Amino acid sequence: MALAVLVGQTGSAQYARRETARASKGPRAVGLLELSPNGKARLMPVTIMYDGKFYDASAYKASPVPMALESGTVYEGVRTGVPLGLFTVTSALQAKDSWLGAGHWEPAESVKPKKKVAVTKPPDEDADAPPVLRRSGSAPAKPPEPAATPAPAPKAESAPAAAPVAAPPAQPAPVPEDNDHPALKRGQQAPFEEKQVKSAATPKEGGNSSAAAPAAKNATLQIIPAISDAHGPEPLPFKYQVKPDEEAVFRKKVLAIASDEVNARAKALAAETIPAEEPARKTTRKQPVKPPQPAFDNVDLRIFDLTNANEPVLVLTATARMPQTADTSSGRRYFVTLVARSDIYGDLHKAFVNISDTEHLDILPRMELVDAVDADGDGRGELLFRQISDAGNAYVIYRVIGDTLYALYQGTPTGG
Repeated sequence: MALAVLVGQTGSAQYARRETARASKGPRAVGLLELSPNGKARLMPVTIMYDGKFYDASAYKASPVPMALESGTVYEGVRTGVPLGLFTVTSALQAKDSWLGAGHWEPAESVKPKKKVAVTKPPDEDADAPPVLRRSGSAPAKPPEPAATPAPAPKAESAPAAAPVAAPPAQPAPVPEDNDHPALKRGQQAPFEEKQVKSAATPKEGGNSSAAAPAAKNATLQIIPAISDAHGPEPLPFKYQVKPDEEAVFRKKVLAIASDEVNARAKALAAETIPAEEPARKTTRKQPVKPPQPAFDNVDLRIFDLTNANEPVLVLTATARMPQTADTSSGRRYFVTLVARSDIYGDLHKAFVNISDTEHLDILPRMELVDAVDADGDGRGELLFRQISDAGNAYVIYRVIGDTLYALYQGTPTGG
């Protein structure tokens, strides 16, 4: 038995070392792309991870422009781990207390394979300072300013029409400042997935997730997570493949848990309210009373396989209303966010729950799921949420371990 324990500990240590060796050491930037139907895009930086620690990307090494928005920085847009295209930052814009990056978006189907170039820290850089993001020596397929490098003079006279075509490949070594931008290690690009994603500035209202699919082409704005990392792992899909009947079972179970949580929240709020005095009622017999059931709207159930081990993690977001007989405030709406893990027997284990309401957003923010992203570059997915409160909007990243969620990053509310 002692030998078995020793072997198990040794195997775990070797596995941990192997995972650490694979993980990105950073810097690894995570942002959100706002993609309009006409192809224009801009990027909002969220966080930068370096040496296992997360920092606010809108303020990290800002002198004055944040490092995440330096010109030439390349981001890979991913949806649930699947690559959608590349975004190259061309300029940074500051609006109030936030930054936005303007740039050029290339869908996956139009991106040509680029040479992977290993990038190292320059020798004159402080050894104790965090390194900067960098980009590879190969230029994007459609650079923002293709005419910046002129063709050689003799060729320009003999064949003026061919000069612009020969200019990009004729570039020698990159300009010195180009070496201060991130490079991406990318796998095979996947086709662009048509799906409606509402703007991060617009709350979800009306309808459910299934009713939104037909209107995907008419969506005004898409929100796509984006990652920039010179040495990160190849992207992996985090979507759990489930059949319709299996999804229906999951939905029924997770809504049952959500009903109990909303009921508990409603009772807690009712206990804080002083009820009006009512005449005593005589009861002849006691009968079991079924607790009131909330009515759910805007139900959105996402099922992820965050570790690529066929272990489903369910994330439910919805709004709910209690019957007037069970809620002292008939106009109160509840905002439900619930994360649960399914075991091998199909039983759900609650890992996280957040129940807020329209009257308490000053003390308890509501949470909207953005997507599953590999925030730290270890090949596993984390959950990226947006917190909405009276103080503004903030982003938080959670790692799912067993039946618990651990916060890797907690942003500061802005825009309140």
